[in-house]
Amino acid sequence: MSSTRPSTPPTRSASSALVHVNTLLLQDILSEEKWQKRLTDADRRALSPLFWTHVNPCGRFEPDMNSHLALAAVAATLPGPRSSSEVETARSAAKDATDSAP
Repeated sequence: MSSTRPSTPPTRSASSALVHVNTLLLQDILSEEKWQKRLTDADRRALSPLFWTHVNPCGRFEPDMNSHLALAAVAATLPGPRSSSEVETARSAAKDATDSAP
């Protein structure tokens, strides 16, 4: 009998969110000129968004309310909601592709 750790969708979602936030943190820090000059190529290769020492998995999290992530720049690059005509065009294209499939 093998024991495996169950991987539930909420766990995967939380892990994905943590990696995403960590990536944003790294990008923000690495955009500072002092870090660009200080890090060597080997340092850059060793960087990974897979860290969690700043998170307590038991539920206690103390955010720094005096600072924030610069997410406005990221939000500006995301596409907005589709218009009804764009939705209809996408549906038609999908239907045509399904109808023409062998």
